[in-house]
Amino acid sequence: MGEPQARSRTLSPAEGAALARLAAAAIRDRLAGRTARGRPPSADVLLALGASFVTLETGGSLRGCIGTLDPVRPLYLDVARNAVRALVDPRMPPVTAAEWPRLDISVSVLSAPEPLPAGSREELVDALRPGIDGLIIADAGRRATFLPVVWRKVAEPVGFVAALLAKGGWPADRWPDGLRAARYTASEFHDRAPRAD
Repeated sequence: MGEPQARSRTLSPAEGAALARLAAAAIRDRLAGRTARGRPPSADVLLALGASFVTLETGGSLRGCIGTLDPVRPLYLDVARNAVRALVDPRMPPVTAAEWPRLDISVSVLSAPEPLPAGSREELVDALRPGIDGLIIADAGRRATFLPVVWRKVAEPVGFVAALLAKGGWPADRWPDGLRAARYTASEFHDRAPRAD
């Protein structure tokens, strides 16, 4: 019997708010050059193993999004770690201290993944629930995911799958052999700008 997982139940609004505050504190401390001062939360669900993503935006523009798909550490530690890592997302320039007052922070807590049929593009597209499902696709050499929030930008399932294949580096003109897929849901919590310098 393994460690309990935070994914086994939905977080309360108070627990989610605590995670968002924890992410903001970790980011604030890192931008200020301080060691994180956080301490373990009292809620058992935040101490259980969990998987999360932390997304940073300024003025609606993505500034970083880093996360984990597998629950390998206590949820509160996963959130703090991903928050700090999102500051230096390799796809874009690092977040600076000057951006702190305008930085919107979102924490997504992932459910356990559920396998989906992926023998063809049509089979996968038909299995998706737009606006609900996050999607993981993988083969022997790579893995890519879109959080459920991506449906706000790519609302059609065909486009959602195509964009994720492109993100993962798979060819657009043929369906990859041996592709595996899984869906998950995510609970989102926010710590929004404006904030003090």
